[in-house]
Amino acid sequence: MPISYDKLWKLLIDKKMNRTDLKDASGISFNVLAKMGKNEFVSMESLHKICLTLKCDVGDIMEFVDEGDIEQS
Repeated sequence: MPISYDKLWKLLIDKKMNRTDLKDASGISFNVLAKMGKNEFVSMESLHKICLTLKCDVGDIMEFVDEGDIEQS
């Protein structure tokens, strides 16, 4: 089941943060950010750290999408 982190990237813009700021503040690794940039699955622990940092719920940073809704690269 495909996943999208578009909500996270929009939330970072709203909070005037970049990906490096998020990595440093939440304690996640660069590899986690790279996976998220490719809309790949990451651990619940990483999602939890991001949610604690941004004071949000997991549904505010990611969503499951229908396979027909993703663009094929």
